Amino acid sequence: MRNHKEISDFIRDLYGAPEGLVPLHAPVFQGNEKKYVNECIDSTFVSSVGKFVDDFELAMAKFTGAKKAVACVNGTNALHLSLVLMGVEHGMEVLTQSLTFIATANAISYCGANPIFIDVDIDTMGMSPLALKNWLTENSVLNAQNQRINKATGKIIGACVPMHTFGLPCRIDELVEICEEFGIPLVEDAAESLGSYYKEQHTGTFGKIGVISFNGNKVITTGGGGILLFNDEELATRAKYLSTQAKVPHPWKFYHDHIGYNYRMPNINAAIGLAQLEQLPGFIASKREIAKRYEHFFKALKADSEGPVFVPEIGGAQSNYWLNAILFSNQEERDAFLDDSNASKIITRPAWELMHTLPMFKSASRGPLSNSENIAGRLVNIPSSPITQKQ
Repeated sequence: MRNHKEISDFIRDLYGAPEGLVPLHAPVFQGNEKKYVNECIDSTFVSSVGKFVDDFELAMAKFTGAKKAVACVNGTNALHLSLVLMGVEHGMEVLTQSLTFIATANAISYCGANPIFIDVDIDTMGMSPLALKNWLTENSVLNAQNQRINKATGKIIGACVPMHTFGLPCRIDELVEICEEFGIPLVEDAAESLGSYYKEQHTGTFGKIGVISFNGNKVITTGGGGILLFNDEELATRAKYLSTQAKVPHPWKFYHDHIGYNYRMPNINAAIGLAQLEQLPGFIASKREIAKRYEHFFKALKADSEGPVFVPEIGGAQSNYWLNAILFSNQEERDAFLDDSNASKIITRPAWELMHTLPMFKSASRGPLSNSENIAGRLVNIPSSPITQKQ
């Protein structure tokens, strides 16, 4: 039994939008954005040097509990740089999940490495600790140099990159423990999970490096941007050095002693980010209230019909609910709802195409991916913008 109109009516009522477009996730600019941008313009420091970059990095480190933060042009660059810092090189392999945004797999490819796709847990939609341990136990060994390699390919496994999918924390502490057992550095793709916590610790601070995105559709935005989170101050110093073209500090001399990257966040973007960060607690509170209302609605709907189910945070987790997700009983029902909702100007989206189904990654190593395939065929993201008092 289809109940698409009932769902659409609830979403419109939730957002106070009886007609017109209901976006999937729209940015909210109601703070000091214009003030700080004008200050930035007046200072003439609009590029990658300026006080707003420094202030934004300090504020992000304080908010997340990381020791240091290094801002980048975007989240994809931040992921790439994090893998470079972990020593991932051409010919290596990197463990990640197939249910992820393309940036995760692309960043691995930028290093000349290949992904190994591991399944996710149904309840978190993030990498499964059991699937990771099973794959490593069955498919990896140590070589003569005491490096962890893929038995099938003979290639070094240079890192593991789990993702906190749609802002829902995965079982990151278990993944860290497994990676430490097998001698593999872990980088957290926390791109979507600013303001999410697992066991009272902010996502992105469990692994060697964590990466957060500030794209226009994220919980807060800098227009485009990303940030690396560190608990190792020396590693953070190296990240800043590599992200500024590996320039050796000097009052006037241009000397570079390593291949570097032009990855530093511009000051004008950081100005927007600092103003957005000031409003983050209110955004999170609103998004968690929206998620609670969705959860209650879909529980009631499910009791009366074969409607979809809402995907909540697991025990021990506190999610930012970046994008709320529902699971239909099958792909036919999912596609019908996607057609109906988008036709009525309520923007909904399916999960990304699984990475192992894309032409450039079809030959990549992988474990069984039954949970990933199950989710990808049934999931829909529904409108999740924060609702503020001024709206």
